[in-house]
Amino acid sequence: MTLSRIELADWRAVHSWASLAEVCRFQTWGPNTEEQTRAFVMTAVEAWSHTPQQRFAHVARVDGDVVGMGELHIRSRGQRQGEITYAVHPRVWGQGVGTAIGKELLARGFEDLELHRIHATCDPRNLGSARVLGKLGMTREGRHRHTALIRDGWRDSDMFSILEDEWRAVTPSTRSP
Repeated sequence: MTLSRIELADWRAVHSWASLAEVCRFQTWGPNTEEQTRAFVMTAVEAWSHTPQQRFAHVARVDGDVVGMGELHIRSRGQRQGEITYAVHPRVWGQGVGTAIGKELLARGFEDLELHRIHATCDPRNLGSARVLGKLGMTREGRHRHTALIRDGWRDSDMFSILEDEWRAVTPSTRSP
């Protein structure tokens, strides 16, 4: 699995999962129309040109096919805080793609951007996502109640995080000395 900067041409691949109810079940967005997906991808591509950059959107490729995406958001530069999000096409669920996306986003956040803390949230009913966050070494910090209104009512969010020293303790550095 490789991560590369999202491009406008990726919108159809993104739409292949953003239009599916099972992918959006726990999200405030979707299922997307083609227009909604194109607008999302356009905004994600444009975010690469903002200064200072706050959003780093990538697509995940396996054997050249876009099968998911991940984003790293800077939530506070001063406090060196970030957040990761990801989505994966159901045809590759359970194959480690979400975990690979998360590992790469954490590496970029801690190594390239020198963040101190990176968090992620997931709906408590989304057991697959919670497993991914656990595999990334993130600690479940607790539950925030009624954080988002989605199609089936109010959604709670479980908060997970990892600190730079925790990440470095389990991840070999890819930087040159």
